[in-house]
Amino acid sequence: MFEHHRAPAPDPILRVMQEFAEDPRPDKVDLGVGVYRTADGRTPVMRAVKAAERRVLETQQTKGYVALAGDPAFHAALGGLVLGQAVAPDRLAALATPGGTGAVRQAFELIRTAKPDATVWTSAPTWPNHGAILDTLGMPRRSYRYYSPDTSELDRDGLFQDLASVGAGDVVLLHGCCHNPTGADLSLADWQAIGRTLSQRGVLPMVDLAYQGFATGIETDVAGLRLLCSMVPEVLVTVSASKTFGLYRDRVGLLLAICGTPGAARAVQGSLAWINRQSYAFPPDHGARVVTEILSDADLRADWEAELMGMRYRIRAMRHALADALRRETNTDRFDWLRAQNGLFSRLPATADQVEALRREHAIYMVGDGRINLAGLTPDTADRTARAIASALS
Repeated sequence: MFEHHRAPAPDPILRVMQEFAEDPRPDKVDLGVGVYRTADGRTPVMRAVKAAERRVLETQQTKGYVALAGDPAFHAALGGLVLGQAVAPDRLAALATPGGTGAVRQAFELIRTAKPDATVWTSAPTWPNHGAILDTLGMPRRSYRYYSPDTSELDRDGLFQDLASVGAGDVVLLHGCCHNPTGADLSLADWQAIGRTLSQRGVLPMVDLAYQGFATGIETDVAGLRLLCSMVPEVLVTVSASKTFGLYRDRVGLLLAICGTPGAARAVQGSLAWINRQSYAFPPDHGARVVTEILSDADLRADWEAELMGMRYRIRAMRHALADALRRETNTDRFDWLRAQNGLFSRLPATADQVEALRREHAIYMVGDGRINLAGLTPDTADRTARAIASALS
């Protein structure tokens, strides 16, 4: 069976991780892998997570299965964090998944089950795994203009021109905040205009939310999503707890399906449980239980919010430090757009050859399309990184 098997090309982000690990240079800088890091290079276990895990360890009486769709208490806790009071509970169907990626995969499976010929429209650019999963499932996809490499800003005109051509019954995939890979986010007015356009055209929005709390705040980061949910009768939302709670390896995700009526929500809930059954059956529960514990306890929640705020401030400080250093190195405002973007990522206007030169000559690692993770910087490496970028991109 496997004599002539050929492995697919390795994921570009995973390839950067491996190359960085094999590089013996002591001054190497990793701006590639998309995880939060402290100034000393750690991806920490958050204080509230440790405390919640202790409680779970002391009080949990069984490791038996919960339910095919996961624990309803988890649905309510994380769903409430995301949606607040924007949607009536009886219009919601929910599914616990292995990470945000699992939520994206199951959302696509639900779309394929409900409307096999629906085209999924993704932003140009988007997280590479969006397209990879759609291709694996054999689902039709197209892209809409989103980001201008010339200005390093949102291509607002192109965005709305393309959305005006999306067909009824298709799906438009949006990033909830901290757009990956560009860091260029939608304004509240953009969300309102998008909601109006998609509602008029009969298009289903799907919102991938992986970084709540990493842009401007826990509530403000989902204001656009909540506004959209008030304008459009049906929305799919995929949620990751990897960044927001630091639960990368525990694989905590949630799929929310907002439906037009309670009856539709009950039918979709049944389909979601069936989709889980056909893939991994019962979802993992440990990380989901930790999230539920944190969000259900006032003291744990306050400590989690405080630590998340500190993480957000560190990323923004590194973003500003790099922008300031690049201004000094180039004596121009060419990179000032870095200040206006949000979250872990921004995308340098670099060619593949320039990215390779940064790796080879300066030990600075990033994804081949120029995406950088600002959390990979420290106060000690920002200036050297800026010098290397200014030299390579001159």
